[in-house]
Amino acid sequence: MLKIKNLCKSYPSFKLKDVSFVIESGYITGFIGMNGAGKTTTLKSILNIVKPDSGDIRAFGKVVSEHEKEVKQQIGFMLGGADYYLKSKVIKVSSVFRLFYEQWDEEAYRNFIRRFNIDENKTISELSSGMRVKLALTYALSHRAKLLIFDELTSGLDPIARDELLDLFHEIIEDGEKSILFSTHITSDLDKCADYILFIRDGEIIANSTKDDLVDSHLLVSGKKDDLTPDIVKRLVAYKEHPYGFKGLMLRENKKKTDTLLAEKPNLEEIMIYYNKGAAR
Repeated sequence: MLKIKNLCKSYPSFKLKDVSFVIESGYITGFIGMNGAGKTTTLKSILNIVKPDSGDIRAFGKVVSEHEKEVKQQIGFMLGGADYYLKSKVIKVSSVFRLFYEQWDEEAYRNFIRRFNIDENKTISELSSGMRVKLALTYALSHRAKLLIFDELTSGLDPIARDELLDLFHEIIEDGEKSILFSTHITSDLDKCADYILFIRDGEIIANSTKDDLVDSHLLVSGKKDDLTPDIVKRLVAYKEHPYGFKGLMLRENKKKTDTLLAEKPNLEEIMIYYNKGAAR
């Protein structure tokens, strides 16, 4: 469905370096990384909003830059809330969106307007930030797109709305013909719904696997100060010291049977935090 190979983009203070990954049909892929790591640049490159310096980007078997109009008919994307035409009513903005898509699904649009309780007679500026996100999502889901690309979609929603949205994600991919790629800094959302995780740091993909494999390949270990030997430090991704000892992240394969450390399963947020701490170190 989507294949990225050796994507590169340089800015004066940042480089996207040989980013490669594949998105298959029927899965939810979470894209994680700190602010400035390259998530938005990658997503905008896929959509040809940012022009890459090099690399190959194909969607549905076609080079996106050469078949942009055709490819985007099958992509629903959202790079923020509906923050355009602020003084226009929703009903007017929707009438414009209908013109862009050959397979606009009016029934789907109406269903989402009702489901999200969006008042079409309000102007965009009268909608809350959360409602603007829901409106933008409605547009992305109303033209029978097969690939859905979202950038920080859940950040403007309250916990209840986020939970409803994650349930909707599962509904979308249920038929096995659609896929979702979305970036977020709310990793707890990915704990609930993601099948795969892309982890980007300083413009490079450092993890690309199933969520379960990524989590299961790491351990969150802790011990007393005396346990923090040079050998342990060498085997840790990163660690934090506290008055009673330390806690750190370790690859499961690096733990020795002779270690006396306490070990538990980490979550995605802990993995991301410790890898970025390790990079800083």
